[in-house]
Amino acid sequence: MREIAVINGPNLNLLGTREPEIYGSESLQDINQALTTLATELDLQVRFMQSNAEHEIVEYIHRCHHEQISGIIINPAAFTHTSVAIRDALLGTQIPFIEVHLSNIHAREPFRAKSWLSDVAIGTITGLGSQGYAMALRYWAD
Repeated sequence: MREIAVINGPNLNLLGTREPEIYGSESLQDINQALTTLATELDLQVRFMQSNAEHEIVEYIHRCHHEQISGIIINPAAFTHTSVAIRDALLGTQIPFIEVHLSNIHAREPFRAKSWLSDVAIGTITGLGSQGYAMALRYWAD
């Protein structure tokens, strides 16, 4: 059975209470539970990780490589716009990944429009709320 890692970056642990007008009212736990249910339907396994620390995300990506994870769904959050280290970890491990954002980063402040990951991702899903994670997981099932 293929296993997909879902990685969430800084402040996503505050989902449900953090700026719900932008990020919605679902908690990260709600999103993870829905993905677990969907993964079962799609005959996939999922594992979840969230960190506010860049180095922990880099180390987790390295661990995914050593454990032969099939693919990654990543919402790097604020690290989208700043982290060459996460980009290099994804490129160095050659794990295919999909970048997901709850809000439309291109319709927000100008600094949010630049992603260090999107040009090396299989694809990006932005602005569709938690449905973006489900769409990405469905991709891995196909």
